[in-house]
Amino acid sequence: MAYDLEEQEQLDEFKAWWKSYGKLVTNAVLALIVGYAAIQGWKYYQNNQSVEASTQFQELLVTDEKDLKAIQAKSAMLMDKFSATPYAGRAALYAAKANYLASDNKSAKSQLDWAVKNAKETSISALAGLQLANILVEEKDYEGALKLLNAQHDAGFDGLFSDLKGDVLVSLGKSAEARTAYKEALTKLDSQGKYRALTQKKLEALGE
Repeated sequence: MAYDLEEQEQLDEFKAWWKSYGKLVTNAVLALIVGYAAIQGWKYYQNNQSVEASTQFQELLVTDEKDLKAIQAKSAMLMDKFSATPYAGRAALYAAKANYLASDNKSAKSQLDWAVKNAKETSISALAGLQLANILVEEKDYEGALKLLNAQHDAGFDGLFSDLKGDVLVSLGKSAEARTAYKEALTKLDSQGKYRALTQKKLEALGE
């Protein structure tokens, strides 16, 4: 095909530009393609992980509550292989409850501690923190419980955290600080909920 003078000049300019920058452009395009493929592959992997974790979690929920070994094994598998999914934290919470009911506080505390630090859902992390603090209170580890209760957590659980903090402070003989904690709890708890009424009674017992 014959080109006129202007077209030939444009073609020559393009060839010169491509000679200088063609490799860079090609590499950039390839990088974009590879990056897009990697993102899509990661999404596919995450989706598969979530589906598999959901299946495994459902199997955990239908496990005989008396079969503690099976519960521990299934929950451990979820916590180990599917820690990036929400189901790992839920599994840790579920197993902790089973262990606690079986009077295995050591295992329960370990699983709750894992959920506090690793659960992907802030609500699960907060629930684990509350349950772990309750166990520590039962064991009279009041300082350990306070450390948990003072740690950052889902704001939706502020009322429950403050209420339990008040209980711990009462056990430590710190009535003034307990009153402050209970008053704080009352501002956060549902005005129609049963916990608010209990907190109010605790506060009244301290002379408020």
